[in-house]
Amino acid sequence: MKQKTWFVTGTSQGLGLELVQQLLAKGYNVAATARNIDTLKKAVNTSSPQFLPLEMNLLDDNSINIAVNKTIRQFGNIDYLVNNAGYGLIGGIEECSREEVQASFDVNVFGLLDVTRAVLPHMRTTQSGHIFNISSVFGLIAGAGWGIYCASKFAVEGLSEALAQEVKPFGIKVTIIEPGYFRTNFLKGSSFALPKQPNNFYPEVTETKRKHAEDISGTQLGDPVKGAAVIISTGESAEAPLRLLLGSDALQYANYKLDLLKADFEANKDITLSTDY
Repeated sequence: MKQKTWFVTGTSQGLGLELVQQLLAKGYNVAATARNIDTLKKAVNTSSPQFLPLEMNLLDDNSINIAVNKTIRQFGNIDYLVNNAGYGLIGGIEECSREEVQASFDVNVFGLLDVTRAVLPHMRTTQSGHIFNISSVFGLIAGAGWGIYCASKFAVEGLSEALAQEVKPFGIKVTIIEPGYFRTNFLKGSSFALPKQPNNFYPEVTETKRKHAEDISGTQLGDPVKGAAVIISTGESAEAPLRLLLGSDALQYANYKLDLLKADFEANKDITLSTDY
């Protein structure tokens, strides 16, 4: 059998890089994308013929299509798509400009959509495939300072849930990966952004920024080595969950949200039912 191929976005660092390295070690074909191909090649550091580094701009449909077509020409097919590229924006709703919000959604939502649309025709042709959309537990719950980032991940959750139903007849699976805090450089450098025009009207938001920059970075509970291994093993399984939480903190946040929902639903049940004919 021909070795299967993974197409992974956002691979020059963090979870994406770890995933690429583990996939190559297991003998898979890997098409890995990044904004800068030299940085990607240096990070992966291999001459394996099963590694295809691709410079891809998530904001450019033509760039995406070129990367996908190069992968098909070299490896014959794309069996797994991992939409991993994304970044965090911490800031209050009032202090995040329209341009900053648009930039966040362009990468976290529209880039993911455009890559998925480019890959789906190939998966439909083979009547198989598995799409992993890297969301976050903050695609389920939001907090002060994380409104824009959470909104983008809420969007990923909704579109992924619908996509899973649409592609099921073609034998294509969809899994939403919902990590908690993983010990990568997500809170540093290009993976993390702050508003250019901050204000001090919201002390809780200011503290959230400080806490993530000074206290949380480097102390996260999640192990990216274990996280990448779980994604691979899920891809290798005959059955795949629609949602997969990663990390004890993710489970805690998700259960907290469930409790909040249940409490609100029950407290307002009479009002809810009163609006029917």
